[in-house]
Amino acid sequence: MYYKTFYNVIILKGKVVVALQKNAPQAKANIDGHQVVETKDGATLVVFSGDLDKALASFVIATGARSMGKEVTMFFTFWGLNIIKDPNAPRKNKKGLDKVFSMMMPKSASKLPISKMNMFGMGSRMIQYVMKNKKVDAVTEMIEKADKLGIKMIACTMSMDVMSIDTDELLPHVNLGGVGTYLGDAENGNLNLFI
Repeated sequence: MYYKTFYNVIILKGKVVVALQKNAPQAKANIDGHQVVETKDGATLVVFSGDLDKALASFVIATGARSMGKEVTMFFTFWGLNIIKDPNAPRKNKKGLDKVFSMMMPKSASKLPISKMNMFGMGSRMIQYVMKNKKVDAVTEMIEKADKLGIKMIACTMSMDVMSIDTDELLPHVNLGGVGTYLGDAENGNLNLFI
């Protein structure tokens, strides 16, 4: 990792402690002669796409960021909500356009199409087969790992309403929130992506 400037050098108990600074965070206070520095070490991802390849990319980035110690929030909106659907969710008796939307959308992460060469679902099955042979985790496994790592997954409530997705159709560990929830987490991040 590249840091532009050194922030502070302190000698504590005979050891030299170097505090590095990246992008000049704002100083908050001066305590016992040491400056307290605000750091933004979070990562947020807006997952807008419901394509398998983009879902894979978002979870690879999220788990990588979490492994580096970042607090990670994934905000699923519109087509991205299909990624966090529970395959074991109870069947719903929806009416009108809500029923049409539900019939047209994938039932879970394992049913996602790919963005290129989907070929009526054959492309998605082929890429999942290749991933399995190359020992690459499926999206469903990545979702489980992300949950175990403590990655916060938020479903956009406004998009849920538009896409006719009920709370009990989502995976149990998914939180609900609006754009304000996402923006609050994004404010504490130094990595913000839209996928």
